[in-house]
Amino acid sequence: MKKRLAAILFLCLSFLLPAGEAAAAETQPGQLHAYLRQGIESAFNMDHAGAISSFQKAVELDRESPTGYAFLALDQLFSYETSFDPKEREKRQEAMIRYVGDAVARGEKRVGKNPRDGQAYFALTLAKIVKIRLALMQKSYFTVAQESAYAWGYLEKTRAADPNNYDNYFPMGLLHYHLDHLPGVTRFLSSLLITNGDQHKGIQELELAVQKGDLLRELAQAELSSVYINFEKQPAQALAMTLELKERFPRNYNFSFSLANILSELRRFDEAYAIARDLEEGIQGGKAPFAPQLQPRYDHLLGRILFNQREYARAEEYFQKALKDTAPYNARVRASALLRLGMINDIRQERKRAEEYYNRALEVEGGEGVAQVAAKQYLKTPYLPPSKIPGS
Repeated sequence: MKKRLAAILFLCLSFLLPAGEAAAAETQPGQLHAYLRQGIESAFNMDHAGAISSFQKAVELDRESPTGYAFLALDQLFSYETSFDPKEREKRQEAMIRYVGDAVARGEKRVGKNPRDGQAYFALTLAKIVKIRLALMQKSYFTVAQESAYAWGYLEKTRAADPNNYDNYFPMGLLHYHLDHLPGVTRFLSSLLITNGDQHKGIQELELAVQKGDLLRELAQAELSSVYINFEKQPAQALAMTLELKERFPRNYNFSFSLANILSELRRFDEAYAIARDLEEGIQGGKAPFAPQLQPRYDHLLGRILFNQREYARAEEYFQKALKDTAPYNARVRASALLRLGMINDIRQERKRAEEYYNRALEVEGGEGVAQVAAKQYLKTPYLPPSKIPGS
C-alpha cells in the first residue's frame, strides 16, 4: 500500500523542476527573476549546462537564500532523469544530495527568523520534492510519505504568506488530482498524511496556474496535457497546449513524443507519422539532445500509432522491439509496451496471455505510472476497444 502511494506521489511530483520562481523573484524582482527564467528556459530546451550556470548566478546574488540551491537540486534531478550514462547519473545524484542539504539548512534558518517567509517555504518545498525522489530510488516508502506530508505543509504556508503566487496552484493541483485516483484505503491514508484528493479541484488549480501563473505556466500546460490524454481521455483538450510547448522548445523531444501520441489518438495519423520521422532522424543522427537510447521510446510510439490504426500485428512487433531494451531509464517504456501487448491480446480474446502481460507490466521495477495503473484495471476488467464499449 505504501509502495502504491509512493508511485502515485512520484507521478504527481516528477515534473516539478521549475516550481517556485514567482515567490523567489520577490526578493530581487529584476536580476533574480531573470536568472531563474534563463535557467528554466535552458532546462526546457534540455540545455543542462546553461540551466546550471543560470541557477548558480541566482545563488551568487544571495548565498544565504535557499532558492538558488533548491533550483540547482531540482535541475540535477531533471538531469539525472534524462541522462543515459550510469556514471553521469551517479554524479547527478551526489549533486542532488549536496544541494538539498544547502537548501534545507538555509530555508530552515530563514523561516526560523521569519515564519511568514513564503520564499523560503517554497524553496523548502522544492528540496522536499528532491528528497522524495531520492527516497523512491532507495525504496524507502515511509520516507516518501513523510516527506510528502512536509512538502504539502510548506505549500500551505507558502499560500498563506503569498496568496497571489498563482504558481503555487501547480503542485497543489498535481496532488489534488492524482491523489483522487488512489484506491480507497490508500486514498484515506493520503488524506491523513497529506490532503484529500479532489479530481475536479485539481484540474481547476492546474487551469488557474496556466491562466495566471508566471514561470510555472509551461509546466502547468504540460501537466494538463498529460491529465487530459492519459486520465481524462480527452486528447483534443491536450492538443493546443502541447503544440505550443513543442513550438517554443523545439529541442525538447519529450513534447514531440507527446504531440505525436495526441495526434495518433485523434486519428490524425499523417501528422503523427511526420513527427515520428523527425524523431527517427534525430535519434539516428545522434546530435544532442538525441541519443540512440531513445530508440525503444520511438519503437513504442510507432507501436501506439499502429495500435490506434488497428494494425495489431504490426503494433505488436514494435512493442516487442521496445521490450528488448532493459535499461533503467526505459522502465516506463517497457511497462507501457507490456500493457499494450496485453490490450492486443484482450482484443484477440486471448485472456490468459493478456493477463500475463498485465502482470509483467506490474512487475517492471521503476515502471510506476499510468501504465501500471491501467494494467491493474485491465486485470479486473478486460480491455475493450472503443468500438466495442456499450454506448460508445
